Amino acid sequence: MPLGPVAPETVKPAEASADPVQDLEIRLLLQAVYERYGYDFRDYALGSIRRRVRQGLQDEGLATVSALQDRVLHDTASVERLVSVLSVSMTSLFRHPGFYRAFRQRAVPILKTHPVVRVWHAGCSTGEEVYSMAILLKEEGLYDRAQVYATDMNTAALRQATTGSMPLRSLREAAACYVLGGGRGRLAQHYELRGTRAWLDPSLRQNVVFAEHNLVTDRSFNEFNVVLCRNVLIYFNRPLQERVHSLLYGSLGRRGFLGLGNRETVRFTPYEDRYEVLDGTDRLYRKIA
Repeated sequence: MPLGPVAPETVKPAEASADPVQDLEIRLLLQAVYERYGYDFRDYALGSIRRRVRQGLQDEGLATVSALQDRVLHDTASVERLVSVLSVSMTSLFRHPGFYRAFRQRAVPILKTHPVVRVWHAGCSTGEEVYSMAILLKEEGLYDRAQVYATDMNTAALRQATTGSMPLRSLREAAACYVLGGGRGRLAQHYELRGTRAWLDPSLRQNVVFAEHNLVTDRSFNEFNVVLCRNVLIYFNRPLQERVHSLLYGSLGRRGFLGLGNRETVRFTPYEDRYEVLDGTDRLYRKIA
């Protein structure tokens, strides 16, 4: 039984004992990044941030977090690299296919009664899950009336997302996930191969707007029939999770659908009794209040 709104990240034994000096350096680094550039990672889960900062040190060839802070403050080109490391970009087409199957079964029949379907994909990373939903909506006859807003704070990830391309090595697993997610044809009909990459059908980008938005600092910008924020909350601490839950709830229209990652939940949050659980395993909810 989890004690908070999400299950904790797995911590490797070697990381269980923290270095208090390095943790202090990390807190100072995050504060500096916030004050200098406005990116706020201060309420991200510390265990997750530790691992990413260490990756950042390796990427930059630096020995200490203090040295990384010095570089970030004086070399603006290093900021985007650090933000890309700190804001996780782990995604794939039809990731956790049970969610897409549940969405087809429980949400799609209701959305078909709407003249317009507004979807917000918060924390969209490099866009694979956005395009997964676009494929689903297209196969279900909903895409032509859909308006999809895909947002992330990571500008490099957004630039990749707008290309609508991905490496070929990711397609074998994606094809299997597409089938498990209830796909109505073949995944291959939605992309073409060029060189070492797969390029998605340009029509799948036609109704998608990619834009920068920071869940930590920015407000809601519209009212949506569907809000998807999958595998993002697991990287936040408890107070930040609750703030983001407030943002997601406030962005949903009457009887709107919320999709979370399979290690995330509305349980143990102030909004627990404001959703109907449509699929407790694959984390699909519907607003009831």
